[in-house]
This record gives sequence, C-alpha cells and structure tokens, in this order.
Amino acid sequence: MNDRERLAEEICRGECILGIEFGSTRIKAVLIDKKNRPAAEGSFGWENRLEDGVWTYHLEDVWGGLLACYQDLKQTVKKTYGVVPKRFAAIGFSAMMHGYLAFDAAGELLVPFRTWRNTITQEASHLLTEEFAFHIPQRWSIAHLYQAILNGEAHVADVRFLTTLAGYVHWKLTGQRVIGIGDAAGMFPIDSAAKDYDARMLGQFDTLVQEKGYPWKLREILPQVCTAGESAGVLTPEGALLLDPEGDLESGIPLCPPEGDAGTGMAATNSVAVRTGNVSAGTSIFAMTVLERELRGTYEEIDMVTTPSGEPVAMVHCNNCTSDLNAWVSLFSEALSLFGASVESGALFEGLFKKSLEGDADCGGLLSYNYVSGESVTGFDTGRPLFVRRPEDTFNLSNFMRVHIYSAYAALADGMEILTKREGIEIDRMYGHGGLFKTEGVGQRYL
Repeated sequence: MNDRERLAEEICRGECILGIEFGSTRIKAVLIDKKNRPAAEGSFGWENRLEDGVWTYHLEDVWGGLLACYQDLKQTVKKTYGVVPKRFAAIGFSAMMHGYLAFDAAGELLVPFRTWRNTITQEASHLLTEEFAFHIPQRWSIAHLYQAILNGEAHVADVRFLTTLAGYVHWKLTGQRVIGIGDAAGMFPIDSAAKDYDARMLGQFDTLVQEKGYPWKLREILPQVCTAGESAGVLTPEGALLLDPEGDLESGIPLCPPEGDAGTGMAATNSVAVRTGNVSAGTSIFAMTVLERELRGTYEEIDMVTTPSGEPVAMVHCNNCTSDLNAWVSLFSEALSLFGASVESGALFEGLFKKSLEGDADCGGLLSYNYVSGESVTGFDTGRPLFVRRPEDTFNLSNFMRVHIYSAYAALADGMEILTKREGIEIDRMYGHGGLFKTEGVGQRYL
C-alpha cells in the first residue's frame, strides 16, 4: 500500500486530526495523519477593517472565511485521495489572541469585534497595571472591558460572555464556553500554579467596579480555563453544519481547548521547555520566552502569559511587522506589471530579500518606521508609516529592502533587551516562524 492509499484509508476511518487557525491575513486548515505529518491543507485570505477608528473583523467574515477554508481543504482531499472527509479523530481551533468579543444573554454580539491591533485602551491598561501590580497590555480583553466601563459604554451592563476569536468559534461549534490557558492569558492574568485566572486579581477587579452595580461578577462572564490535553467538548450537529453545510461532516468529534496563535507557535516550534523561545513574524511580531524563574520587575514592554500547559512565558508583542514591507513589495509588483512583467509573489519576495544581503550594515543611513497601526511597546497610539532619508545617504534597492526588514524587528528589540540585559534571562534556543523567514538565511540572520 502506497502513502496515498494509506492516507485515503486513514481519512475514511476518521483517524486524522484537523487544525484550523484564524491568522491576521489568512485562515488556514491542516489535516494531520497518524504519523503527525500534514496530509492536506486549505486556506482563505481575509483582512481586518478600520471602521470608526476601530480595527475589526465582521462575524460574517469569520464564518464565510471558515467555510471557504474548510471547503478548500475538503476539495483538496477529494482531488488528492479520492475520498470525502466525514469524521476526524479530533479538531482544534486557534486564532489571534486578545481583543474583545462581548455577547449578551441571547448570544448576540454587543459591539463590533475589537481586535488585538487596537491601541484604544491606554487609560485602562495603566490603571489596571497599577491596581494589580502586574502589566496589563492594551490588547488584553480585560483592558478593553475596563476601558468600555471608563468610557461609560451602556452595553457593559448587558455582557454575559466575554471571549476571544478562537473561544467564540469553539463555543458556536460545541456549545462550550471554554478556552485554552494560553489564550486565556491574553484575556486576564493567570496563576500558573492554580492553572486558572488569578483569584486575587479577579476579586480586585470586582471591587474596582462594584459601585457600577453590574449584574455580573468577572469570573461569571469569562470562559472556563482548560489546559492542553483536557476535553473541551464535542462537535454538535449544529456545529457540524456550520463547518460543512453540505452535511458530510459527522457530529460527536472531540475538540481540544481553543488556543491563541502564541500557543500554536510554541507547539509548532517545540518551544515549550524552559530557556527556549520563538519569534512569530507576520502582520504582528512577538517573541515568547519560557522562563525558569519569575521576572524581578514589571515592564510595560513585557506581557506575562503561559504555555498551553500553563508554564510562565515572557511575551514581547509588537503590533507592526510585515504590513508596510508587504505594501512596498506590492508596489514593486505593480511597477513590473506596467511593463508586462509578471513575477510570482513568492519569487518576488525571495529575490528582494536576497538583494538586501548586498546592502550596507547601517542600511546606507536609510530609516523606516513601519507603524501601520499604533505601537504600544514604543508608545504610539496610531500608525503613520514613514520612510526617511538624507540627501547624502546611499539610496539603492539593497539598502531599501534591508532597512524595511530591519524595521520589522525594531520594536521587538526594545522588549528583548529588557529580558536579556536588565533581567539576565538566558535563552538556549530561539526559533523563527512566519512569512518573514521563508527566504532561507535572510530573516533569521537579521533577527
């Protein structure tokens, strides 16, 4: 029996595992065989929207994108193996962490989804950090909730469930209001010993907003925390139809706890042990370092989160990475097409990245600020991408590309220097993953 026939049988017997992730620009589905190797993939491209000053995705985009992504996977399986997937050994969802998805008692969304990319909660972030003596980033769900309270937003009284994107999709497919501990750590501080939300801080928050008279306590509206390996429910008949309206997919499939993209990055790079770390580089960029001891200080640039099993992790998260770089490469592609030339996107990126290696160590004096959105690590509320040069600088293609790749890492360096220089944290291995590392030896070298 060849590999194709073996995989066809595994798919028919429902022995493969399905993983789906909602990234910033792409929804990805991967089917994994019994040997933990990719058997098929599907994807769908999407983009966030800036509406009324808020970065958001519409919920219809979530479901339309999920359907398109799953259908792409399903068609790939039919074309490659000649079978239709009807059951999986397990399913898991992950997505962009943080943000604010608030629902009322009827399960209706109260305000548009406020994503991780927003920098509109500075006041709440500052006040909660002082209250807890624990850094609360602007992206975290609790910062969004408290900012809505400070703003006097009427919808807060009606909140009955607060979750993340992965938690939302999981809830709709299983009926379970649960969340993986890594994703939960982007909602509210986690007690790694208890493997749950920090009880002291929960009480502090309830006391802080007591005079408002809300008909809920914070723990009541947060999803239940689960660690890796725990059961998080099964696919309901309604959930199966949401994922596959054609009706081929069976219900009853077990699901793992929904996780954030940070958790999937740690798992994918095997960076879950102490003194290991990984850098995820896409629309945003973040570094995760698994700690062997607690940090001595509290820093605005460092977020304390966890591995999928609940171990403490220092996270440096920057809102901006490749968006500005991608825009420039798109401009080059448009210029080429003006003269009838067509270069595949991957080849164009590879050629330009390799050209950057010819650039000067100081990028010829050129400067790039890649802030398409605000950047809390360096104290900017809104984005204004800038490319700057002096008349005497060496302005050529290699330096231009080099400085734009450098700028993708620049804000990250601020946080990492706190860990390595001020805190003396030692890291044995650091892995890079994401689009910035696809061209061998360029992104890794600059990092």
